[in-house]
Amino acid sequence: MTAHNPGNALRWLFSSRHGPTNRSIPRWIFLRALAAIYFSAFFSLLFQIKGLIGPNGILPAHSYLAAVDRAFPTTRFWYAPSLFWLSTSSNMLMAVTWIGLIASLIAFLNLWPRLTLFICFLCFLSFVSSSSDFSSYQSDGMLLEAGFISLFFAPRGIRPGWGIDHPPSRASMFLLQWEWFRIYFESGIVKLLSGDPQWRGLTAMDEYYQNGPLPTWIGWYVEHLPHWFHVASAAGTLVLELGLVFMLFLPRRVRLLCFFIVTPWEVGVIITANYTFLNYLVLSLGVLLLDDDFLLRFVPARYFPKRQPAVARLEVHDETDSAAPISLSEAHSGEEPSATRLIQKRLAPYLNAIRMAVAAIMLMWIAYATTAELIGIPLRTIPFPTAPIAASRVADLRFGRAHRARLPSFRRLRLGSAHPESGNQFRLSGADTGRAARQSLLWATTCRKRTTCATAIGNQYWTSCCTRFSGNNE
Repeated sequence: MTAHNPGNALRWLFSSRHGPTNRSIPRWIFLRALAAIYFSAFFSLLFQIKGLIGPNGILPAHSYLAAVDRAFPTTRFWYAPSLFWLSTSSNMLMAVTWIGLIASLIAFLNLWPRLTLFICFLCFLSFVSSSSDFSSYQSDGMLLEAGFISLFFAPRGIRPGWGIDHPPSRASMFLLQWEWFRIYFESGIVKLLSGDPQWRGLTAMDEYYQNGPLPTWIGWYVEHLPHWFHVASAAGTLVLELGLVFMLFLPRRVRLLCFFIVTPWEVGVIITANYTFLNYLVLSLGVLLLDDDFLLRFVPARYFPKRQPAVARLEVHDETDSAAPISLSEAHSGEEPSATRLIQKRLAPYLNAIRMAVAAIMLMWIAYATTAELIGIPLRTIPFPTAPIAASRVADLRFGRAHRARLPSFRRLRLGSAHPESGNQFRLSGADTGRAARQSLLWATTCRKRTTCATAIGNQYWTSCCTRFSGNNE
């Protein structure tokens, strides 16, 4: 294999056997945290999904999927990939939620992580693809992105342990770090490009702790701190989101320093407001800035095996990579391999090539889509090919307006920008704000008789409507 063979670069990026050997502990921690986040999502859906998208819910899934089917009869599964195409009954909704919940528990126990994380991803994707407005928050898309990349990041096997024999591929690890970077950096860009005078005047945090989503009792005390603290918090937020996060791309010691700067800041956001699992996801992604050399001091030696030399993991192959990998146990045992093992050795090069090709296509697709979206925020005129990016948006534009036109004004309420600390409130799609507020109050009252979950959501929308309505009439 020559040094200039393009296959070398592909293997270095997308092959687990050529991945970094010093990220086993951060990967283990992140995947346990990801499983816990999946669990929290499915556990909350157990009490909400029927009231949200059930047959008698606020936005029934069967109505939404029917609109997709009418708009895209031949490509409906592409624009709305969901298990609920099979059925949208309450039993089906609960079954998918329970399956996702159980799979998240198994993934947390580190049993067959790739399969269980795939089940979690499929079940949560089914909900997001069928829930219309209820899946428009930033955390849903970020969890799906992290969950999909983790299918290539997780170790193979039923009980992989630390996964030392199957290190993560460099591409999957970088894309997870890239997601962490984008969550911060895009939030900072939006704050500046929005033209909001509160962020430019550093007064955005003055009322944030009482206007944030579900403020905590700690946020009440922070709200009453001196004004200079809120000015410093606003300035620090912009510096962190627009500057400090670039430390990710610098050498190891700088990355470690970045972790210890950003993590306490993220904890402060978590304890003062509730952005569901978004901040927990960002917190867990930040663990990937660390490495084994740093974390080994916190892991007892008896629980973490000695790291094998890199040469011990290399494959025995020729110029065309025609031979299968030989493990250390095989190399030193001297035993004749079984017939099954011989077949596996013959098929291994082809299976490895297929596996790496699939990983390369999928991960490069994600890399392009996320990078193009990031660049498109400040530079909207650049003519990027948008087909890999805007599939769901095209679907929403094609049938979303007609679908929502048949709903009460309460149902046509849309969320504002959903990045942390944006300061944006809900906005109405209808022109008559007062009429929408009155109808949403009536709808919330009706929901109170149908389901507690729907009542809570209705009251939240109604409170925002009344706030906006009273503000427009002052």
